[in-house]
Amino acid sequence: MTSYPSLSDFSSPAGGPQDLDTLDVLAEMGDVNETPFNVFIGHNLGHRVFTMSVPFRKFTDISAVANDRDAGPVSQRALDEAHAKKLAVYMMKGLVSAAKSRRISMGKDVPDAFNNLLNRLGDQPYFSLQPLVCNIRNIPFGGNGPGGIRGIRLETATGETAAFKVFLSERHVLWVVDGQHRRYAANLVIKFLEQLRQTGKYPSKGIVLMPNEKGTQITESDMQVWNEAYDAARSFSSLTVEVHLGLDIDQERQLFHDLNRLGKKVDSSLAFKFDGANPITQFIKRDLKETYNLPMTETEPKDWSEDKGALVLKDLVAVNAIAFLNKSNIGGATPAVIEPREPTVLDLWGHIRKIPHFGEDKAREKTVAAQPVVMKAFAKLTYDLNFSNRRPADSDELYARFLSKLPEVDFSHSNPMWNYYGLTQQERKDAGLEGLSDYLPDDTGAANRDIGALQGGYFRFGAKHNDIYPILADMLRWALKLPNRR
Repeated sequence: MTSYPSLSDFSSPAGGPQDLDTLDVLAEMGDVNETPFNVFIGHNLGHRVFTMSVPFRKFTDISAVANDRDAGPVSQRALDEAHAKKLAVYMMKGLVSAAKSRRISMGKDVPDAFNNLLNRLGDQPYFSLQPLVCNIRNIPFGGNGPGGIRGIRLETATGETAAFKVFLSERHVLWVVDGQHRRYAANLVIKFLEQLRQTGKYPSKGIVLMPNEKGTQITESDMQVWNEAYDAARSFSSLTVEVHLGLDIDQERQLFHDLNRLGKKVDSSLAFKFDGANPITQFIKRDLKETYNLPMTETEPKDWSEDKGALVLKDLVAVNAIAFLNKSNIGGATPAVIEPREPTVLDLWGHIRKIPHFGEDKAREKTVAAQPVVMKAFAKLTYDLNFSNRRPADSDELYARFLSKLPEVDFSHSNPMWNYYGLTQQERKDAGLEGLSDYLPDDTGAANRDIGALQGGYFRFGAKHNDIYPILADMLRWALKLPNRR
């Protein structure tokens, strides 16, 4: 790039007629209906790009996604609406937090409604979105040559280049290469906020981003929060975009591949360790680690002989997800749901710690209770007896019995109950397991009943935990004389 006209001399041509309408020698002529954007120009691995901030509300209007075969060449995967909806909830929380931060920066009081709403949504220490990556098609590669993008250089008072102002017209569509779900989610949020403002109620159908509030009237204090969140989306909240210039379809597809396939997925335990947003991970770090000093690790031992008794963080998260939500993951957990349940689940862990050999060195060799799938069975019973809509009338008494008797259960590897499906009818009778079949699901169908096997003196449960832990919970119901859920 050889020269740029500054804002002060924008009325003068940047070069000869052959240099008009390029990024290298920026011109004064452009299309009608142009919108100015301040950008920083860089060279990503040598290719010219510019980085720009687009108002949250505006991005959908100036961008498009190439995943519709009828609309033109496809360079995107199909949209996953469920994933986009989760992102929308995250963005919505971020906008409420942004509105709160703006009040603080302006020296205004923050009404309690802000914190109450964030608590219902799920607050966290910080909110941010990674930059979206887009391409402007139908211009020369790199923005050079006739048909490029018009712009001017912005200078400081000392003549240094501060940024560039470029002018995008209707033909300069930002084709999303990486970020179509963020784009879709941002649009959902805007529509959701507009609907709240128009109706004064939380929607019960359509765009439902707060399912626990479906159809309810919005209080005056909450509406103030939503209005300020909407203002944040329209004014000072923005999305950062890296714009590539003039890529063809093959280059777009290659860029999509490289951005989505060359990255390394973060280890689950490390991700949960860093996550300060989800109330279940907060419960684990705050209560289980600090209150009970429960030993935790990020890596699973390769061999049971190397087991130091520490619980793998990703397993702890999965166990507590079942205890709190009866789900295999912690997605969607909010403080409003989790906090009232914390004393009950904390009580569970207090009794798990009393199981002989739990948490000791080589715990998995000494007790099956150290295997995550068994802990998931404990969690299943905890949910069923406390939080399920179908819990029995005397659930408090039954849960107290479950906890008090839990350390008395035979969790040794030699307990024949674990190998129930590997025994003959006579062996089951000889082991005193008569009556257990009434508690267990029918084993004549095609469902998985291979829950594990005794190997080298150790009973190792299988890897298909979602099939196994409900069966183990039924076995514990029988062993503890709890009601048969069938």
